[in-house]
Amino acid sequence: MRQAGQERGCRIHGNLHWDWTCLRTNTLSLSWAGFRLCSVALALEVTVGKTNVVTALNGTDVLLPCTFTTCIGFENALFWWFYNGTKWLIKYTKKTTNPILTFSHPRVELPELTLGKENNISILLLSVDFSDSGQYFCKVKNPKEMNAQHNATLILNVVHELVKVDNTLTIIIVSAVGGFFGFLILVLLIKKCVLFIIKKTQEKKKECLVSSSGNDNTENGLAGSKAEQKSAPKA
Repeated sequence: MRQAGQERGCRIHGNLHWDWTCLRTNTLSLSWAGFRLCSVALALEVTVGKTNVVTALNGTDVLLPCTFTTCIGFENALFWWFYNGTKWLIKYTKKTTNPILTFSHPRVELPELTLGKENNISILLLSVDFSDSGQYFCKVKNPKEMNAQHNATLILNVVHELVKVDNTLTIIIVSAVGGFFGFLILVLLIKKCVLFIIKKTQEKKKECLVSSSGNDNTENGLAGSKAEQKSAPKA
């Protein structure tokens, strides 16, 4: 009933003077609704990129990518990396960009791209071997979003030799398609040239026919006049 009274008061007094109690209530309601909408649309989310599989050569260093997005920013956020869900690799906090390490495995480092960007929490795994293959979990906890948590999974495959991609089939297909279109263009050009030659030949034939017809008419006219001149003296 009180809420209904407040709403009626807003409607009644809206055209006469400001009802500050009603205005504050509506403003808070709109702010809370906007916050809820933002939380739904852009809640804390962690991702490892377009693909969650990373392949590395045995004995090399490999970057394990991970980034996160948040609606209202973060402060004193917590970040973890786990191996196979149980073994800790690194744990640290971030107020803005500078991380504060709590725990770090001897073969785990934070690369420069992690130190220079707020939302990048990738790690560098040094001198990987076959036993490092498995699942890696990147986890974020943001106290500023009511301790919201989210994580993403990445799979690392350590191999003895990187498989070279055979592009022979692709090259054959591209060459065949290119050859077909080239042949089609050549046929069209030949067709156009032949039609042009035929057209010119027909025009020349028409010109010859017109000129020969004119000559015949002239000769017939001259012969007729001579015959008339010869028959004229007879009286």
